Amino acid sequence: HHLVNWSRHMTPIDIADQQHPSARRIVVVGLLRALASTTALVTLYFVWPFDYLVDVPPAISLTTAGLVLLGISALQVRAITRSHYPGLRAIEALAVSVPLFLLLFAAVYFAMSIDDAANFNIQGLTRIDTLYFAVTVFSTVGFGDISAASEPGRLIVTVQMILNLLVLGAGIRIFIGAGSRTHPTRRSLTRTASR
Repeated sequence: HHLVNWSRHMTPIDIADQQHPSARRIVVVGLLRALASTTALVTLYFVWPFDYLVDVPPAISLTTAGLVLLGISALQVRAITRSHYPGLRAIEALAVSVPLFLLLFAAVYFAMSIDDAANFNIQGLTRIDTLYFAVTVFSTVGFGDISAASEPGRLIVTVQMILNLLVLGAGIRIFIGAGSRTHPTRRSLTRTASR
């Protein structure tokens, strides 16, 4: 066995081809699973009836959403650390967690716009509008075409801005850190191959 030449410009598929002949299939399946997860979450956002959220205070909606996100993130980190391909699993985890984070805020914004049109500077926001708003807040672009106009709305946007920093900083670092760990089975194979 020879050592693999790791180049910084190699794609996950190139690396997989060097590690194991059937690894290309594993990478493709993992990337397709990540795409399917994101597609399912976005579809669920557009078909789920959010009318029941109107009667729930935004603080309770956000707390529940936060707990859901934390629970799913914990399960994702556990899956990453147990995976034979932790780097690939980390990509899948990000493909679920970041869209889920954005969609949860978009749902809260949508419910707030239904509950009280004065929460935003534009009345009659659609799901696309609130998703767009959540993404612009996340990306710190903030075009200003949609903005929070009430104190509760500004409070929720402020919470999202603070959590954006946590998601971008700590969240991604946790997933990447877990993904960079080598699975015990692969670690023993690597030691054996390098002897």
